[in-house]
Amino acid sequence: MPKEKSEIEVRKETAPISTEGWPTLLSLRQDINRLFDDFGTGFWRQPLSRRMSARLPTEKKWNLRPATELVECDGEYRIAAELPSLTADHIDVKLRDGTIKIRGEQSEEMKDYMISERRYGEFQRTLTLPAGIDADAISADFANGVLTVTLPKTAEAKQKERKVEIKTAA
Repeated sequence: MPKEKSEIEVRKETAPISTEGWPTLLSLRQDINRLFDDFGTGFWRQPLSRRMSARLPTEKKWNLRPATELVECDGEYRIAAELPSLTADHIDVKLRDGTIKIRGEQSEEMKDYMISERRYGEFQRTLTLPAGIDADAISADFANGVLTVTLPKTAEAKQKERKVEIKTAA
């Protein structure tokens, strides 16, 4: 049964640039660390092995990054971010100095867990916007656990696109 679509307000911010690039670098570092942690693991690893349990965080909050796509479509770009089990009230989308920041929080239900592999806490994703975006026409929708941000291209950016002919050797 499909859920209803919710509109999410996209807010623009103007403020001095601070450590805007750091979240991207930190997330890259975490991805590389995760790659090395998982290197060499395979189907033989038991789900509750000592190595696996050593990797489980002791803190309630993990650094979360939703799976995200940036796709170019006719006349626009679209960002899709997977945010399962959230509502539009839990999500905040802001534009600032050529970047878009998606942030929110996944609340934890208080239960006596034997095992919990779900992630709870605050999440944030910052993406650099492509050139030629009409910032005043950006919109965001949330349906079925997926946030879709539509970034229309300016008329000037659409006109600059052209097809390049490919010549073949004779």
